[in-house]
Amino acid sequence: MTTDRAMADTLLDVRGLVTHFATRRGTVRAVDDVSFHVGRGETLGLVGESGCGKSATGLSIIGLIEPPGRIAGGEIVFEGEDLLGKTPEEMRRIRGARISMIFQDPTTTLNPVLPIGDQIAEMFRYHTRIGAREARARVIEMLDNVGIPRPHERYRDYPHEFSGGMQQRVIIAAALILHPALVIADEPTTALDVTVQMQILALLRRLQEGEANTSVILISHDLGVVAQMCERVCVMYAGTVVEAGTTEEVLENPRHPYTVGLIESIPRLDVESQSLNPIPGVVADPIRPPEGCKFHPRCAHVHDLCRTARPVLRALDGGHSAACHLYAEAAS
Repeated sequence: MTTDRAMADTLLDVRGLVTHFATRRGTVRAVDDVSFHVGRGETLGLVGESGCGKSATGLSIIGLIEPPGRIAGGEIVFEGEDLLGKTPEEMRRIRGARISMIFQDPTTTLNPVLPIGDQIAEMFRYHTRIGAREARARVIEMLDNVGIPRPHERYRDYPHEFSGGMQQRVIIAAALILHPALVIADEPTTALDVTVQMQILALLRRLQEGEANTSVILISHDLGVVAQMCERVCVMYAGTVVEAGTTEEVLENPRHPYTVGLIESIPRLDVESQSLNPIPGVVADPIRPPEGCKFHPRCAHVHDLCRTARPVLRALDGGHSAACHLYAEAAS
């Protein structure tokens, strides 16, 4: 699935990102020294179990971490500028215009007391300062692009008058109306049935492949969706990236025991009789993670070094990398 687009110049470079949330029990290390990059026009998948830090990473990038959360370290370099040095007003100008986010639950994103057209037009006018009539025309055009029937009529409808799939299309229209360079899609099809999921994914791909050459970070726990949509993938566990590489390489030749466990726990349609192998145990406590490798209490290959030393992400063959002591000698 590797393409020339994956080799394009870097749009986003996340370096050593650390995001903490203060709680009564202690500090939640939601994102713990995460690094990755996204090329222009590329789709990167962030995958892992719930609670592994995927959504917190996306919210950190777009500047939506609020107290008691804070970004405690690292850099988020977007189009050559570190977003962590921006003022709140500068981030508001970037958010929606240059970086947009599609959330997994449109019912919590859309304002229930405003017509959907007015909601999109308000955001559009904030960034462009154009007149109300022109904004309305542009919104109607975008609603038509994402497959909303009779957009002239539905412009004045409220969110509750749309199905879940149509609400998600409205959210996508709002995210893409300003042709952002980067879209962060956080589980955009989770609450939808399979047929609607395929329609939404096809819509995202079609809009991405247009003239805007938009990059996408697709946050998902569904490896099937990632295989269909992404050129590269980062596998996250307990706030860290444990494996990264092209989607084909990671899914067909996984190196980290956690990635192997994720793949083996998914039922296959091409096998009549099969036994699933779920990963034992639970995700590491983000407040008091285990010493050494965070995955070692659940790992079948654990040895003494895993319990004392945290592995680093090591480059392997084929552009592949994994944070596992199994590959320390091979890498050196």
